[in-house]
Amino acid sequence: MQKKLHIKVGDTVRVITGESRGSEGKVLRIDRAKNRVVIEGVNVVKKHVKPSASNPQGGIEEKEAGVHISNVMVVVGSVASKIGRKKADNGKMVRFLKKNGEVVK
Repeated sequence: MQKKLHIKVGDTVRVITGESRGSEGKVLRIDRAKNRVVIEGVNVVKKHVKPSASNPQGGIEEKEAGVHISNVMVVVGSVASKIGRKKADNGKMVRFLKKNGEVVK
């Protein structure tokens, strides 16, 4: 069974610690096995690529590397907060910001 995470693909998040502290971006991928998220424009690294049939030139390309999931917080509007879960009026579980109680879509 997969772990429940407080972040989903497409959420806007802010990095709260580490080299990319303060950066914001959209979550592109989540690696549940390693508890890491890839965020658009954050933690960009250079990767050396060998020439191949699809890329005959090869060279150095830049791509986003993962950030540990504990180092990011969900941002709604301008508020970064931890995420909680509660039952809504219709009986479904919804995510909400612990700072102000606002429901996250």
